[in-house]
Amino acid sequence: MCGIAGIFGSNWNLSQLEAMVARQHHRGPDARGLHVDATRRAGLGHNRLSIIDLSEAGRQPMAGPEDRLWIVFNGEIYNYPELRAELGDYPYRSKTDTEVVLAAYERWGEACLDHFTGMFAFLIWDEREGRLFAARDRFGVKPLNYHQQPDGTLLVASEIKALHAAGVPARPDSVAWSTYLTFGASDHSERTFWEGIVSLPPGHTLVWQNGKTIISRWYDLAERVGPELDRRSLPTVQEEYLALLNDSVRLRFRSDVPVGINLSGGLDSSTLLGLVQKAQGAESDVKAFTFATGDPRYDELPWVEQMLRRTRHPSVICRLEPGDVPELAASVQVYQDEPFGGLPTLCYAKLFETARAEGVIVLLDGQGMDEQWAGYDYYLPAADGAAAGSLVQGTREKPVRADCLTPEFRELAEPFKSPQVFPDELRNLQYRDVRHTKIPRALRFNDRVSMRASTELREPFLDHRLFELAFRQPFERKIVNGTRKVLLRRTTRQLLPDGVVEAPKRPLQTPQREWLRGSLRQWAGDCIEDALAAYGGMWLDANAVRETWQSYCGGAGDNSFYVWQWVNMGLMVENEVT
Repeated sequence: MCGIAGIFGSNWNLSQLEAMVARQHHRGPDARGLHVDATRRAGLGHNRLSIIDLSEAGRQPMAGPEDRLWIVFNGEIYNYPELRAELGDYPYRSKTDTEVVLAAYERWGEACLDHFTGMFAFLIWDEREGRLFAARDRFGVKPLNYHQQPDGTLLVASEIKALHAAGVPARPDSVAWSTYLTFGASDHSERTFWEGIVSLPPGHTLVWQNGKTIISRWYDLAERVGPELDRRSLPTVQEEYLALLNDSVRLRFRSDVPVGINLSGGLDSSTLLGLVQKAQGAESDVKAFTFATGDPRYDELPWVEQMLRRTRHPSVICRLEPGDVPELAASVQVYQDEPFGGLPTLCYAKLFETARAEGVIVLLDGQGMDEQWAGYDYYLPAADGAAAGSLVQGTREKPVRADCLTPEFRELAEPFKSPQVFPDELRNLQYRDVRHTKIPRALRFNDRVSMRASTELREPFLDHRLFELAFRQPFERKIVNGTRKVLLRRTTRQLLPDGVVEAPKRPLQTPQREWLRGSLRQWAGDCIEDALAAYGGMWLDANAVRETWQSYCGGAGDNSFYVWQWVNMGLMVENEVT
């Protein structure tokens, strides 16, 4: 896990590249490297978090055997030993997966991407051809942002702040902000919250040569799955899926540093821990990290304790207190660059901080099962055959308060309609969540918050092989009589206590609603006033915002999403000032 940066073209200087690398130090505190090609058409920068081959041989930027190809790489190719054997007698100089990417690109060209099982974003510069090839993994676990100047010069980096450090103006994108505040939508397209800065979409490549940039799609889940459903017997599918689960977890333990797990009390992370124990045996000492807030209405410690009584893994509880929030939220915002997910993201920030302090550099997480097996409650109408078009049309997962925006600003919002790529409504909703809503948003939050603590986050359930198999299953293997994730429960029952297998779906929650109108009321109100000072009358209707905030503090409603939107705006304003 690392930070990568690059500048390509004629109109740039070395200090810009150095500033980009310095700004991403947290992504890779173990080493820093630069390479500028002989003609100064390109510069590559790298921040290294050492995970595989901790020796000096693993430093980047890394060159191929003839010093023609240069790479900076962020992520992990989990099947790199198998690929290394398949690629034969390539003259390796390290034991890294990065060098395997170079070898695979030399052998297969751009088709190398289909051979990779992993999470990645990388830049490969061909010095002879003057050509950049960049790629992002199938689901967008690892980020890649870019800005192109009018003269064709291209700047690329893992994080937006690195582009700002290189001189790209830090101007908020009004359309992105209006869409977020009007519809609650973010991360559904390549647009970022900053003008002129674009996110390379998941499963896409970028080629730059002589000032021209071409973006192409190399992977799409719907295309790989196709319209036909898998009608093989249930035992056959269960056996195949469990084998893939085991292999996915096994691969993600390939590391030269300690690995831990994020454990909530839910089915997904408990399944992950059960698979970890199965892979490592009864003596496994992998540490399980769980966040808590001290509120029994939200904390999942009873289910966590059930699971740990079975596996006996060492447990570390990471507690978030109301008094932690102001300072922590300000810090997290610096690393997020864009709006983030409220108290749940802050809880994760505490968890990753704790893991790093405990000497655990790599953490596994259970993201992705709800999207594979239809775990959310709004999937039910689609499974029952009812029209779910309104869900696809609006994508309003949370109530927002568009009435608190100025009319002119509200008109800038771009409604989003997810493409209907499958013949059935359930898979269309699942695809929307994977490609345009739930997964992209969660991955952005989690990448930035984990890298803030210089830790690597791995997502075993975001393995394309698992998704492709799950998306081929008919709805009766996902939802039966209102029970969701049916095949998953049947497949993993042997790994879990009954109380965890049969427990109802519980969304990841914190006492955000209570804290914002209670112990954090003064802080939240100050943040909202900061937002109004910057955007009142231009984006926000100040009177409407203040009236709505006072009503919320008085106990009106149980939705705190729109309040967090305003608080988050204030945090970003304060970050710009400082």
